[in-house]
Amino acid sequence: MPVKRYKPTTPGRRISSVDTFADVTPKAKPVKKLLKSKKQMAGRNNQGKITVRHRGGGAKRHVRVVDFKREKFDVPAKVAEVQYDPGRGARIALLHYADGEKRYMVAPIGLKVGDEVMSSRKKGEIKLGNRFALENIPAGIGVYNIEIEPGKGGQMVRGAGTTAQIMAVEGKNATIKLPSGEVRMVPKTCMATIGQTSNPDRRLIRWGKAGRMRHRGFRPTVRGKVMNPCDHPHGGGEAANSIGLKHPKTPTGKPALGVKTRRKKPSDALIIARRKKKRR
Repeated sequence: MPVKRYKPTTPGRRISSVDTFADVTPKAKPVKKLLKSKKQMAGRNNQGKITVRHRGGGAKRHVRVVDFKREKFDVPAKVAEVQYDPGRGARIALLHYADGEKRYMVAPIGLKVGDEVMSSRKKGEIKLGNRFALENIPAGIGVYNIEIEPGKGGQMVRGAGTTAQIMAVEGKNATIKLPSGEVRMVPKTCMATIGQTSNPDRRLIRWGKAGRMRHRGFRPTVRGKVMNPCDHPHGGGEAANSIGLKHPKTPTGKPALGVKTRRKKPSDALIIARRKKKRR
């Protein structure tokens, strides 16, 4: 997906870029049976309390029902269209199965209209878009949409342009290297799709102005230092004072910025190497 930049006719246009949608099938319309209405929660939970700040508004969207399991084993499917999904950065492919059923899948880079894909528990052709158990995929192959538990559906490596690498299969587990750099073990019976998730250039888009972010559902963000003491622990003070605390805190008073938040879980034993911390 190439990113397009316009002439700087306005201040907002000067620093922004847009998606060209060159990899999407022209005039493709979503299948109505595979659409769901999306309720706007505005960052609130079932009690009406804001649990995620700076959310609200945005353009109205329908959720595409994407098949992350692909449990129709040994049934060939043909790619009818490659479509845009407003709920994710990657493209989705409309599959027409041999028995007449239609489903969506997360499309890999290079998947084209007319290609045939298949999902199977057995060994098969190592081809773009095919889905197999990790034990049936050779080491060194890039995969995405990986299951954490067998039969639960793909939960890892689904973002635009991401891919994981199978390093080894030993015993009951397969060792994979995730895009973050983390190396972990996953049950070898978990399913994964061969390839790299489509639309890798999404990270190059510059949104340019506040209006485009509002269309995405993001509201303005304000520093805690410029708030009142009743609104944020960093608030209060005269002029450009410090936050007055030993360590930065979240709005609810918990430690922030660089503090490990991951709780101890049984799955920690499956992590071989943690991801590398990004430098700011």
